[in-house]
Amino acid sequence: MSIKPKILITSAAGKTGLQTALQLLEKGYPVQAFVRRDDHRARRLEEAGAELFLGDQFALADMRRAMKGIQRAYHCAPTAPNGLHFGAVFAIAAQENRIEHVVTLSQWLSHSDHPSVYTREVWLNDAILNLLPDTTVTVNNVGWFADNYFMVLEPAAQLGLLTMPLGDGDVKGNAPPSTEDIAAVSVGALIDPATHAGKIYRPTGPALLSPNDIAAVLSTVLGRKVKYQNISESMFLKALTALQPPGFTEATLTQLRLYTEEYRRGAFAVSAPTDAVQVVSGREPEDFETIARRYAASRPEAVRTSTNKLRAMRNFIRILATAKPDPDRIEKKLNHVLLESPTFVGESAEWRRCHQSGTEAAFDTPRQSPDEGVAPVRAVN
Repeated sequence: MSIKPKILITSAAGKTGLQTALQLLEKGYPVQAFVRRDDHRARRLEEAGAELFLGDQFALADMRRAMKGIQRAYHCAPTAPNGLHFGAVFAIAAQENRIEHVVTLSQWLSHSDHPSVYTREVWLNDAILNLLPDTTVTVNNVGWFADNYFMVLEPAAQLGLLTMPLGDGDVKGNAPPSTEDIAAVSVGALIDPATHAGKIYRPTGPALLSPNDIAAVLSTVLGRKVKYQNISESMFLKALTALQPPGFTEATLTQLRLYTEEYRRGAFAVSAPTDAVQVVSGREPEDFETIARRYAASRPEAVRTSTNKLRAMRNFIRILATAKPDPDRIEKKLNHVLLESPTFVGESAEWRRCHQSGTEAAFDTPRQSPDEGVAPVRAVN
């Protein structure tokens, strides 16, 4: 009788970490869930059968202890300052403990000269993991999550407005994957490294959608007309500052404005949709309506009441009254590493060559030299 390997899930209370842990537990795999606090999410993991490890992911001593007895691991650097610090700590502990296989949550935009310091740190983390001599790696190369659209569920449900800075409403700019499907790709690669080691998979939803398509689905799900409104970057930054959604920091604000710029430039439409979810997990990807119905059923702001509508209207007034933040000033204040000549992905010939090739396109070489401008990984889906 074979013994299933024990798997460490970092950021286990986060969106993809939680789902990855729960899906592995459903398949009977022993899971060690690395969490930073004992809260309702930790309780959910423990009730599902996970072994909790309470600690600091940025502390090497804690990461070393968390990896004792671990064979495989999910590397999910927090989308926050010091992601590269997390990656270095993880890589050192993984090498010391001879972790056999790692799945890392990467980023579709990842390249070495991107304007986003978070994105460059993702690229560097991928490159560091690929240098580990005793560890194989699978890259989950996800783009714009379906979850991102639900940042504005309140105005959609209460005021009938999908307000985001995504450009022309008729341009099909993204094939949004659910958090559950993103996790399913990680799970598939963790349980079968022999098949998936050395590969990049980009999970997407089944269809390329425009902002107007997204609004139409929300209209159906919410039972009211929802209209997409392309707001300015200025208004978007004011909204983030005024409402401060979960996970909001000034640093996150500076990066989100770069990602919406990439959306308007068409980066998330490149090579989408893919069959990665079906290939790796064996399940069909969820369509956006299925995803939206789950959010609408679980979020109180989706319920149309006079109280919720009044709150939405007050929030709109707060946004209008909020001063526009200066992201360039914030980045300098936070001492972000800023490049003299950064390039969005459409301006990078190397990124285009590696990302426009389609399903199962291989990179030219398993390991690139540092000046070639692409993370050293081996295949893409």
